[in-house]
Amino acid sequence: MDTQQYLSMFLEESMDNLQTLNESLLELEQRPEDIDKLNEIFRVAHTIKGMAATMGYNDMAELTHKMEDVLSRFREGELKVTQKVVTVLFECLDTLEKMVDNVSEGVESEENIAGIISQLESIAEEHHEEKVEIKEIEKEQLVENGIELNEYDINVIKQAVEKDFYAKEIYITLDENTLLKSARAFLIFKSLEESGEIIKSIPSAEDIENEIFDFQISLVYITTKNDEEVFNIISNISEVRDVKVSEIDVEQNKSKEIKDVSAKVNKEKQINEVKKVKIQSKDEHKESDNTNHKKTHQSVRVDLERLDKFMNMVSELVIHRTRLEQISTSYKLLELNETLEQVARTTSDLQDLVMKIRMLPLDVVFNRFPRMIRDLSVELDKEIEFKIEGQNTELDRTVIDEIGEPLIHLIRNAADHGIESKDERLKKGKSEVGTITLSAYQEGTKAVIKVEDDGKGIEVEKVKNKAEKMGISTEGMNDNDIRNLVFLQGFSTNEKVTDISGRGVGMDVVKTKIGALGGTVDVISEIDKGSTFIIKLPLTLQIIQALLVKVGNETMAISLGYIDRVIDYSEDLIKRTDGKEVIIYRDTIIPLVRVNEKINLEIDKENKKRFIVIINVGEKTVGLLVDGLLGQQEIVIKPLGKTLQASKEYIGATILGDGLVTLILDVGALI
Repeated sequence: MDTQQYLSMFLEESMDNLQTLNESLLELEQRPEDIDKLNEIFRVAHTIKGMAATMGYNDMAELTHKMEDVLSRFREGELKVTQKVVTVLFECLDTLEKMVDNVSEGVESEENIAGIISQLESIAEEHHEEKVEIKEIEKEQLVENGIELNEYDINVIKQAVEKDFYAKEIYITLDENTLLKSARAFLIFKSLEESGEIIKSIPSAEDIENEIFDFQISLVYITTKNDEEVFNIISNISEVRDVKVSEIDVEQNKSKEIKDVSAKVNKEKQINEVKKVKIQSKDEHKESDNTNHKKTHQSVRVDLERLDKFMNMVSELVIHRTRLEQISTSYKLLELNETLEQVARTTSDLQDLVMKIRMLPLDVVFNRFPRMIRDLSVELDKEIEFKIEGQNTELDRTVIDEIGEPLIHLIRNAADHGIESKDERLKKGKSEVGTITLSAYQEGTKAVIKVEDDGKGIEVEKVKNKAEKMGISTEGMNDNDIRNLVFLQGFSTNEKVTDISGRGVGMDVVKTKIGALGGTVDVISEIDKGSTFIIKLPLTLQIIQALLVKVGNETMAISLGYIDRVIDYSEDLIKRTDGKEVIIYRDTIIPLVRVNEKINLEIDKENKKRFIVIINVGEKTVGLLVDGLLGQQEIVIKPLGKTLQASKEYIGATILGDGLVTLILDVGALI
C-alpha cells in the first residue's frame, strides 16, 4: 500500500489527537470519577494506535498499546488515577509527540521506548488484581446469569440513565464458519459505536483483537436506541448467527428477563449490503432520540503554502489597484472612476476574506500551557491555578506561529520567579494556591495578550543593583523603566540557575520575538501583589493602514495602529530635561525623537512646515519629528530580504501607487 499519500493526514490527525489526550488527561487528574472523560481518552488512544499500525509505525503502535493497558485498568476500576500514574502517561504522550515530529521532519532516528514501556508495564502489573480466566462453561452460562458488573460499570450506567440513555446487555453469536472473527467483531463494534458506547466487553477488546475467543461476544452498551433497533443494527452484519438484547436493571446488578428478539439471520439478504451511517457526536445523541439528520460542520484542510500564495496575490492586487487610482487621478480620467470604485470594493472584500481565512484562534497556542503548568507545579512543588481567558481571539497565522515561544518564557518565569512557595505565601496571608492568568482580547487593530501572576512582584532595588553590576546606568529612570530592564540580554535577578530559569536568556528572547512581529511588551508590577506582562501585537502582518511621512527628502510609512495624533511643530514647544529633548503637550511631558537623526538622513532645510507625530508604544508615549505629511494609505508589507535584514529601524518595505518603494518605520525600535 502506498502510504505516502496518507502521511500528511496521519500527521495532522495524530497531533490533534495527542493534544486532545493531553487536555483530557489533565481533566481526568482533576476529576478522576469523570467516566465520559475516561472513555474519550480510551477512544482517542485506540485511534492513534490504529493509525500508527496502519502506517507501519510499529513502535508508536506498541507504545500506545501499552498505554491502553493502563487505561483499561482505570476503566475496570483496578487502578486509581494518581499523580504518579498520570505523570508516566504524560511522558508516554511526550515520547509519541517526538516520534510524530521525527516522521514529520523525515528524521530516521528512533526514540528509545524501552524505558517508558517498562514503566507502563510495571504500573499495569503492579495494580492488576489476579483474575480467574473465564472458562468455556462460564461463557455459556453468561446468558443465564447476566454479565457481572463491577462498581465502575454500575456508576457509568447510573450516569447514563440519568441522562436519558438506556443500558443494554447484548449477547452475540457468530457463525461457526466465520474466518476473520476479529474483523467481524470490529464491524459490530464500529456499527454499535455510531449510535452509542460499549462500556464492557467479554472477552476483552484485546482478546478479540488477537482472536483469543470462540464465537460468543457479550457486551454492555449505552445508547438511545430501543432493543429492536439495536438488534437490527447487529443482525444486518453478515456472519452473525444469533443476537439477544436486554435492558439492564442496575439496582439488582443483573439483567431483566431477556426479551428475546433474536431470529435466524437471513444471510442471503445481508451479503454485500453496506449501510452508510452518519456518525453522531455524544451531544447529538442527547439532543435527538428519533432524528439522524444532523448537518455536519463542513470544512476543508488547505496547504499553508497555498494560503500564503493566495495572500501574496491579493497583496499584488492591492498594489495594482493603488497604482490605477494614482493614474486615474493624474490624468483626470473621470470615466474610470466608477469602475475603479467597484474594483476597490471587490479588492477590499477579497482582502478581508483572505485575512479571515488566515486568522486562527489563540486557542491553538494556549491549549499547550495547562499541561506545562501542571508539570511545573509538580517540579517546583507549588500549588498553581491556571486560568485562560479570551482564547478565541484571532490572530494572523504568521503571528500565531511565532507567539508560542515568548509565552512559554513568560509563563515559566511567572511560575518560577513570580509565584512564591506555599510556606512563603501563607506567611504573607495569601492563599497557598498561586494563580497565573493568561488572557487575550482585541483592541482596535491590535491584539493584547496578558500574563498575570499574584506572586511576589519585581523588586525595583534588586533590578537596579543587577543593572549597575552589568554597567547599566539607571539614572533618570522611573520605577517602571527599571522593571523593564528585565528584558535586556543576559539579565536575570535569580541568583540560582535552575532547569526552569535563571540564565537570563528568556526575557530578551521575548522582547526580540515580539519586536520582530511589530509588537511591544511591557511589565507592570507591585510588590507582593504580582506582575503583569502586556504584549500588544498587530492582528495581521501583511496589509496595514499607514501614514506616509517625509523624512528629509525620503518618503517613509508609519503604521496607523501606533499613532495617537499629529500636531504642528514649533521651536517653542521643545524643552530640555536631563540632556534630552521633550515637548509639553496637554500638561504631559513627551520625549521627542528626531527621526532624521535616528536613520542618518539630512534634514530638508527648505521645508518650513514640520510635524510631530505622537505615537503610543505599549505604555510609552513619544513624539516623532518628521518633515512633512503625505496622507493615509493602505499598504502591503514586503520583507526586506537578507541584504537589509540587519536594519532594525524598519519592519519592511512597500510599493506605492506611483511605483515608489518606501520603507516602513519600526517605531518600537526607533524609541
